[in-house]
Amino acid sequence: MITFRGLTKRYGDKTVVDGLTSVVAPGLVTGFLGPNGAGKSTTMRMTVALDHPDSGDVLIQGKPYRQLRYPLREVGALLEAKAVHPGRSAGKHLLAMARGSGIPPRRVEEVLATVGLSDVAGKRTGTFSLGMSQRLGIAGALLGDPAVLMFDEPVNGLDPDGVRWVRQLMRLLAGEGRTVLVSSHLMSEMQLTADHLVVIGKGRLLADAPMDEFIAGNSRSCVSVRVPVPAELAALTERLRALGVPVRRGEDDEVLAEGVAVDKVGDLAHELGVRLHGLGARTASLEQAYLELTASSVEYGVRA
Repeated sequence: MITFRGLTKRYGDKTVVDGLTSVVAPGLVTGFLGPNGAGKSTTMRMTVALDHPDSGDVLIQGKPYRQLRYPLREVGALLEAKAVHPGRSAGKHLLAMARGSGIPPRRVEEVLATVGLSDVAGKRTGTFSLGMSQRLGIAGALLGDPAVLMFDEPVNGLDPDGVRWVRQLMRLLAGEGRTVLVSSHLMSEMQLTADHLVVIGKGRLLADAPMDEFIAGNSRSCVSVRVPVPAELAALTERLRALGVPVRRGEDDEVLAEGVAVDKVGDLAHELGVRLHGLGARTASLEQAYLELTASSVEYGVRA
C-alpha cells in the first residue's frame, strides 16, 4: 500500500504537488494520470526519497521510504529507463543492485528471463534500445520481489507485443496481491490495464475512483447516426432537438445524440423516411472522460 498524506512540493514560486492525499491499494492496478507538468513524476520521486516534500509525506506499507531496511525488497520502481551506467552489462547492473540489498544472485537470472532479456545479459546497456532499457528497468523493479511497485511510462519504446506483455504483467502482479501504480499517457492502454484511477492536475487531486465509475461520471455516452443526404440529416437532427435530445455534429455525415436509445433514433429515422448509413451506441471512453475532466488543468498545451 502507498499512502499520500497532504503531499506538497514547491520549486521556487511554483507549486508542483499541492496537498495530494490518496491511498493506492494492494490487489489493484492503479493508473496515475494527469497532463504534462501535473506532478506525477515528482510524486513518484518523492515516494522513493529522490525528492523531498515541503509538507506532508508518503508511506510505503505504513513507513517512510527512508525507514525501510531493505527498500528494494519492499518497493520496486521504474522511473527513468535510461538511468543506467552505459558501460555496464544488464546482468552486472542487476547484480550490483542485488548485492547492495542482500538479494540472492540467482534472482538476477530470474528477472532477466521474466522480461525477455536473458540472451543479452552480457550486453552493455549503452547499446540498448529504449524498449530494451524499459524491460531492464522493469527487471530492476522486480528484483527484490517487492509488494509495492511503481512504473512511470513503462510502455515507452515498446512494440505492440511488448505493450501487451506489460499490460499482462501489471495485471499478474496485482493479482498476486501487490500494490501496482502505473503512470501513462496512453489512455486506450490504461483503460485495458487499470482497475482504479488517481488523476491529478496542476498538482491537485482531481479524481480517485474505480475505472468504470470514473468514466461514467466524467463522460457522455451517445448514439452515432450517419445520414448521407444533408437534407435528411438536417430533418432528423431537427426532430431530435424538438424532442429535447441534445445533438452535436460528429465527423462528416455524422451526428451524435445524447441521452436517447438507439432504437428510438432508428424509429424516428424510419418515420421520416431517412436512409441511414450507420446507427449505433457509442460508449464512453477513458480518453474522453480524462480530457473532459482535465480540460482546465492542462498547463502545457496547444490550441486546436
